[in-house]
Amino acid sequence: MVIRRVGALSCAKVTGLLYVILGLIVGACLSVVSLLGFAGGSFSPLQGMFGVGAIVMLPIFYGALGFFGTLIMALLFNFAAGITGGIEVDAS
Repeated sequence: MVIRRVGALSCAKVTGLLYVILGLIVGACLSVVSLLGFAGGSFSPLQGMFGVGAIVMLPIFYGALGFFGTLIMALLFNFAAGITGGIEVDAS
């Protein structure tokens, strides 16, 4: 079997969703680190906004970067596969 073309938008949607999930995980970890700063005794409203912002903004940022990055790479793959003949895969 030879892969000569991939659906660029399909790849981008799946990868974008995976990056949103990754952004949620990373955002939750950063939020926990921010909360640990509160437990250390130094209270700063900026730390609280950073924790909430991490949970909201990182999934959006990661998802957008993953989507557009994959879209561009899938289009480039289609172009390169058209020139070289594709990728040979043995799926047995």
